[in-house]
Amino acid sequence: MAQVDVLYFAWVRERIGHGSDRVDTSAATVSALMDELVAKGPEYAAAFEDRAALRAAVDQTLVDLDAPLGGAREVAIFPPMTGG
Repeated sequence: MAQVDVLYFAWVRERIGHGSDRVDTSAATVSALMDELVAKGPEYAAAFEDRAALRAAVDQTLVDLDAPLGGAREVAIFPPMTGG
């Protein structure tokens, strides 16, 4: 297992109710990490129910949800960014 800081932004943070978690995970991918987080409660399930509407960054690099976590220290989860 590895320990990862998971950061939540925008409406993801609003649905979960806080901005970050430090989790012990055995997940191999970002999506698998989301699966583990969903098990934490209904607020996580609500935040991750539409994964097509989510983006992720692993150690501050944008990645697909099927990207491997490897030795990641930080995963950020957020909705798509808009211009401005």
